[in-house]
Amino acid sequence: MKTCKISFSLICILFGLLCIMNDYVYAHDDSPKDYLDAHNIARSELGEPNLVWDETLEKYAQNYANQRKQDCQLVHSHGPYGENLAWSSSNDLSGVDAVKMWVDEKPYFNYLLNICADNQMCGHYTQVIWGNTLRVGCAKVICDNNGGTFITCNYDPPGNYIGERPY
Repeated sequence: MKTCKISFSLICILFGLLCIMNDYVYAHDDSPKDYLDAHNIARSELGEPNLVWDETLEKYAQNYANQRKQDCQLVHSHGPYGENLAWSSSNDLSGVDAVKMWVDEKPYFNYLLNICADNQMCGHYTQVIWGNTLRVGCAKVICDNNGGTFITCNYDPPGNYIGERPY
């Protein structure tokens, strides 16, 4: 009987460690579901279809984030996908926080004129809500030398075509 108790205890400990490791990997609102929910809430406000998580886009985003880890400059990858970038000087910027920053550009976008307000940015917002976009994948790195957090999300098909409305 002691063997069963020890084995069961060991299983409980291993399961607990697995849960802790999962929380560590996706701490601070960084799971694929967290990114998706943040995007899809903004899209649902406009009646746009939900995005789905795409592992190819996630791998692309992670590869590019890893390339930016040393300097964490907000330089686009110029790849085949739509792309939003975020950076914070703190090491605790979450994926949800990044999407919120992009969606917070909403007041600057004039749908009727299909333009952004003077001296404002709204292209991150329009990429998040772009109607033809179906898939997203995101990644995050902590910058070297305590240089903050870098987050990138990639979108397929891409959006933000000049002269086209986002939805």
